[in-house]
Formats: sequence, structure tokens, C-alpha cells
Amino acid sequence: MSSPVQNLVISLAAMQLARRIPFENPEVLNYVRIGYACTQLVILGVYYYITMQVKKKNDQTVLKYVEPASPMSPDQEPKLVTTTVRDYDLSEVSKLLRSVYIGIAMMAFLHGYMNFTQPLFIQSLMGLKGLYDAKPVTIHVLGQKAEGDLKRPWKAGGGMFGATPGPQTDNAAIAEAEKKIGSKKED
Repeated sequence: MSSPVQNLVISLAAMQLARRIPFENPEVLNYVRIGYACTQLVILGVYYYITMQVKKKNDQTVLKYVEPASPMSPDQEPKLVTTTVRDYDLSEVSKLLRSVYIGIAMMAFLHGYMNFTQPLFIQSLMGLKGLYDAKPVTIHVLGQKAEGDLKRPWKAGGGMFGATPGPQTDNAAIAEAEKKIGSKKED
């Protein structure tokens, strides 16, 4: 089962379970709030640990790939990216942290301002699922080798409507992108 489908199944199951939780009981609500806060602190702590591990390893292996053009702006051309494994991993962890911060801000609005309580429980579970699915966690915490699906650059997770084009790592695509950059400099 693909990750987006797993997320959907977990969300639906969590919603059904959340309907049975008596959120109107202040004690239960406080436990759910504490659970949500602890979950977010664990997630942030794991990402901080990964950041420290990446900096400690300081892998300066050069990583070249061609990033596909954005489907939202078709006039944009694919661009060549040259980075190191260290910088790539740090940028990926930064993206994950940004998504956690956005989730916390949304939850603060939904729970703090709109008084929705079920999303606290659901997002606690989904946060842990997201942490488990994160490729930096698999490599730097669980200790798996960066091979196969974990080979950098990582392919973006396919959405509900199919796979998105991932970065191209073949030599032909990289050479073509370098040639385009060289011809633009000459103009």
C-alpha cells in the first residue's frame, strides 16, 4: 500500500476513533493536548538530532541532479543542482521542519481559535506516521544505507493522483543541463 493511501486509511481510522473520545470532558481534553504537544516535541527533537548527525558526519560527497520543472509553471526549465550530501540532507530536514511548524500553526488556529478538538488527536497520529516515513529518519536514525528508494536525491512521494516526476540523476540529463547552462553564459 502506498504512503498516501496509508495516510488516508490512518486518517479515516483516527477520525472514527476520535468520535468515541469524550472531548467534552476537560480532563480527557487536557490529556489529548498533552499528547499532541509531546508528539510535536518528539518530532522536533528527532529532526534536531538528525541535523546534528548530518553536521557531525559532514559528508562532502558531491551530488548532481537535474530538478524537473514545476508543473505549476510550465515555462520554467529543469535546473541543474550541484550540492553535497550534507547540504542536501540539511535542506531536506529543513523542509520537514517547515512542514511541522506549519502544522503546529494550523493546529493552533483550529484548536485555539476555532475550538476544534478532534484534529489534535488525528494530527498526533499523522505526525508520528510522517516521522516514520521521513527518509532522513530512515537513514540517520534507523541506520539504513542510502540505497534503492533511499538513494539521494529522493523522489518526491507520489500524490493521490499519481507519481510526480522526480529528479533526474542520469549522466545524459546532467550533461544536457550543463550544456544549456554553458550556452546561456555565452549569450
